[in-house]
Amino acid sequence: MKRIAQYKKLFQVESTIELADLKKTYRKLVKEWHPDKFQENDPLKAEAEQKSTEIIDAYHFLVSIAPETLEQNLPAYTEMITSSIVSDFQYKGLTLKVTFHNGDVYEYFGVQANNYKKFASAPSPERYGRRHIFTSHVYRQAAKSTVEA
Repeated sequence: MKRIAQYKKLFQVESTIELADLKKTYRKLVKEWHPDKFQENDPLKAEAEQKSTEIIDAYHFLVSIAPETLEQNLPAYTEMITSSIVSDFQYKGLTLKVTFHNGDVYEYFGVQANNYKKFASAPSPERYGRRHIFTSHVYRQAAKSTVEA
């Protein structure tokens, strides 16, 4: 949640994420902080390189959790959470990272510790996750399966 807030602040997003606005802000920020704008001996060049990397990471992250992106991928996501088995998971700082048997990895944000404990100790983490985590928390696909059908 901290990362979401930080990236939203960088892109001046106050409520829902609109892809069109995000793209405009991204272009403006990249233009402003592009490292090629600065001379080699300019002390701001190193800062610009770091800032441009942060801008790119933030843009890709915010696009991945934008309602438009999630809606577009909803049929495939629904199919995956209903038919795939959880093969691994990690929990750190309100973020639950779940690896499914098909190789897809999703991050769920804002998962409280007590909810995670119930998920981890459930006889069927998939069933508990479908009911209490997978559709009720902000999520993003962190990695896609590398296996081709």
